Amino acid sequence: MRRLPPLTALRAFEAAGRLLSFQKAAEELGLTPTAISHQVRLLEDYCGQQMFQRMPRPLTLTPAGAKLLLSVTAGLDCFADGIAAAMPGTDERLGVTATNAFAARCLMPRLPGWRAAHPGIGLDIIGTDLVLNLAADEVDIAIRYARTPPADLVSTEIASDRYLVVASPALVGRKRAMLDPAALAGLPLIDGQWPKGASNPPMWFEFERLVRQQQPDVPDLGKSIALRFREDLHGIEAAIAGHGVAICSDILIADALADGTLVQVSPVVLEGYRFFTVYRPRHPKAATIRIFESWIGREFAPDRLAR
Repeated sequence: MRRLPPLTALRAFEAAGRLLSFQKAAEELGLTPTAISHQVRLLEDYCGQQMFQRMPRPLTLTPAGAKLLLSVTAGLDCFADGIAAAMPGTDERLGVTATNAFAARCLMPRLPGWRAAHPGIGLDIIGTDLVLNLAADEVDIAIRYARTPPADLVSTEIASDRYLVVASPALVGRKRAMLDPAALAGLPLIDGQWPKGASNPPMWFEFERLVRQQQPDVPDLGKSIALRFREDLHGIEAAIAGHGVAICSDILIADALADGTLVQVSPVVLEGYRFFTVYRPRHPKAATIRIFESWIGREFAPDRLAR
C-alpha cells in the first residue's frame, strides 16, 4: 500500500514550488494564499522537514523541497497525461511548428510511430523558419532551434546537435579517407545562409577560422563555395545529390549517415545549437501538449539517436 500525503497538499506544494510564490500558486489553483500555506504546512509536517525558506524573501526551496518538487511535478504530469489519454471522446488536434528541415527530416519519418501510439490526437504540422507567435494561438507547440530557451514560455530541451562536414560517396568515394583543408578546397562546397548576428554559425568561414588556429596555411575556402542555400533542407538535398561538400547538423542527417547516403569527410566538428519544445503557460491543451512533448523527447533520447 502506498504511503502518500493528501493530493491537495501535493498540488499546492507543486504550484508554489514551480512558481516560487504562494500568491501565484493560489491564483493558479483558485485558492487563497493562506490555503496554499496551510497545505504546504501539512506536507511539511507529513515529511518532517521544511520545503521552503520563507524568510528572507524571495521564497526559495530548501534542498529537500527542490528534490521533492522534481518527483511531484513528474507525478502530476503523468496523472494528467494518463487521464487525458483515457477519457473517451476527447480526440484533439495539436498545431506543431518546426523549421522546414526538422519537419521534413525528423518529424515526417516518425509520424507512423506517433499515430500508432496516439491515434486520437491529430497533428497539424507547420514547417517554417519563421518564429510563430504562440501567445496569439497561431500554433499550440513549437520546436525551436536556439542556443538558449526562449523566455516566458514553458520549454524543454529535447536534443542538441553538432555540425559535420559531409558529402555523397558519389562525389568523394565510399572509402575515401578524411580530407584535409587543401583537398576540400579542390571540391565544390555548399554553404548555408545564417541570420546576421548569429553566434558562431556553422558555415565554411567558421570551419576555416577553427582550422586556422592549428594550421595557419589553410587555403581560402570561400573561393570554393559553389552553392549557398537559405534553408538547411535544400543544402542537405544538394549534398545527397553529389553537388558538393556541406556542413550539416548530425540530427538532420542522422538517417543519411546511417544508410551511407552521406559520409563524414573531415574530423573537424562545429558546435551546433539545441532543440526545445516550447508552449505558452496555462495552455488549455497542456495535457495533450505534454503527451506530444514526452513522445518527441523519447524519440530524440541519445540512446535512440545512436541506433
